[in-house]
Amino acid sequence: IFPVKTSLVGFTSHSHGSDTFPRLSSCSCSIEQWDSDEPVPRSELLAKVAGIRGLYCLLTEKIDAEVLDAAGPSLQVVSTMSVGYDHVSLEELKKRGIRLGYTPDVLTEAVAELTVALLLATSRRLLEAVHEAKNGGWGTWKPLWMCGYGLTDSTVGILGLGRIGAAVTARLKPFGVKRFLYADTGPRPDMATKIPAEFVPLEELARHSDFIVVCCALTPETQGICGNGLFSLMKDTAIFINTSRGGVVNQEDLYQALVNGQIAAAGLDVTEPEPLPTDHPLFKLKNCAAIRRAAWGSEDSRAAYTGYCQPIFKGVELCLHET
Repeated sequence: IFPVKTSLVGFTSHSHGSDTFPRLSSCSCSIEQWDSDEPVPRSELLAKVAGIRGLYCLLTEKIDAEVLDAAGPSLQVVSTMSVGYDHVSLEELKKRGIRLGYTPDVLTEAVAELTVALLLATSRRLLEAVHEAKNGGWGTWKPLWMCGYGLTDSTVGILGLGRIGAAVTARLKPFGVKRFLYADTGPRPDMATKIPAEFVPLEELARHSDFIVVCCALTPETQGICGNGLFSLMKDTAIFINTSRGGVVNQEDLYQALVNGQIAAAGLDVTEPEPLPTDHPLFKLKNCAAIRRAAWGSEDSRAAYTGYCQPIFKGVELCLHET
């Protein structure tokens, strides 16, 4: 274990980390923490990282050449409290021999739960129903009023069958889903056999799925993969859910698909940009449930984040990305 002066940026000191940070201090770590729920200002970040040995960050902090230059040659490890690390320049870390720690398993359960919640809220039109009840729309009973789409005997398509995709299918099974399909960079037989799920091309998944759940990572190959080409193949009764990254969806194409009735509805936990402007057209649609990034927001998962990052600073090789 080596002494580390750690700058903890973009992380609140209120409750999360209250147990982990003292443990880091006991390991000869001198800790400086950004004490706010708001992202750390760029100028503050650049000033505080000078001379540090370890950097603890969130998705809101862009860790690039400018930050690494400001930190100087003493920086040995960066640990991000996130599953993804597209906000960190791997190329710049590699140049400097800096290791990257991340937390791939912490969010699996929380994201899977929120994904199912968003799917149900969207397909059963819960947000619409709440709005109608609050605003006087709840009148006499009508046989088809607020009717949505159920999961029983449905086909669910998963785009990206990783840990989260598999966890989503496990939670959807008890609803009586008839068939699971998945599209990925290649077959995932070990994972798919347990579900079971059938590997198909993305086009076939779009044609046959009643629900499409996007769980893939954001890469150059998946950037904008959910666009008009996908939506035009989907059923007009299909529900589209994205809890991965906003960048995998062409939002203008999604908006047009929702307005024109190409698909029935969409549920979004992630957007591009984030936060989505309050006057964005998607917010005006009744058939789009767009929420702020909340999939990771369970108390258990946030507490686990900090505990998971602690061994990385102590020098333990736990989920280290060899840059």
